[in-house]
Amino acid sequence: MRFAISIPQFAADGEFDPGTFRAYVRRAEELGFHSGWTQEQILGTMPHLSPLETMTYAAACTETLRLGCAVFVTPLHNPVHLAKSLASLDQLSRGRLEVGIGTGGRARPFAAFGVDGEALVARFLEGLEVMRALWTRPEVTFEGRFWQLSGAPMEPKPFQKPGPPVWFGGSHPNALRRAVRHGDGFFGAGSTTTEKFAEQVRIVRAENPDFPIAKRIYVAVEDDGDRARSRMADGLEAIYGKRGLEAVAVAGTPAECVRGVQEVAEAGAELILLTTVYDQAEQMERLAAEVLPQVG
Repeated sequence: MRFAISIPQFAADGEFDPGTFRAYVRRAEELGFHSGWTQEQILGTMPHLSPLETMTYAAACTETLRLGCAVFVTPLHNPVHLAKSLASLDQLSRGRLEVGIGTGGRARPFAAFGVDGEALVARFLEGLEVMRALWTRPEVTFEGRFWQLSGAPMEPKPFQKPGPPVWFGGSHPNALRRAVRHGDGFFGAGSTTTEKFAEQVRIVRAENPDFPIAKRIYVAVEDDGDRARSRMADGLEAIYGKRGLEAVAVAGTPAECVRGVQEVAEAGAELILLTTVYDQAEQMERLAAEVLPQVG
């Protein structure tokens, strides 16, 4: 069982504190977390730093902590630009990059990114094919539906060969089967309940019993369990703009959090990403001291 922690990204204009950020990611490394993860939210009222730049800053502050994004909505990206950025970050971090990708669903504002939103899965898979080709081939000639390259080299390649691990997000059964066919692992969403995640794991395991599986969970630990649940509800409302999502989270006393995280592990998660929504440094310390040692 491996544990990961969310990297702080919520910072309003002028509020980012470099010293506090450096101390957080270095402490995550000291505590033995496998990796620190970002999320992508380009448009919205919640102040949210870009994942690529945040991971790059974190890479410069750490030595061994792996760094990931769960997930890049890749149909909104040009795959050539994204392949270059990710390869560069993998070089800068000396091979510590993990890449989560997803289609993002049809509710995204595609027109804002110059994309019509049609043939979403085809665009998603073709973009991944372009990125992997640029990561592995000396020159790329590619005649696709959406992108065309002719004798195009890209250097340097990623530090990791043949490239950084690519985790697939998604919830539909077809997306889960697609993850097994084209990805290096499946990453369950934080907005998915443990019960629903267990159903997804069964679909993935039916395709490949050994396929790597991870799960992001929202978590809050307090001596007063009701206070943890109340603060979690407020945090989820700030992120998603609505209440009623508390069922997806693990929140309560240390003992309650142990049970909740253990249930996620027993449902099939081999890597669990703990996403805190308030007092992130304090919550990380409490999770490392009072919860994770009792999860097996």
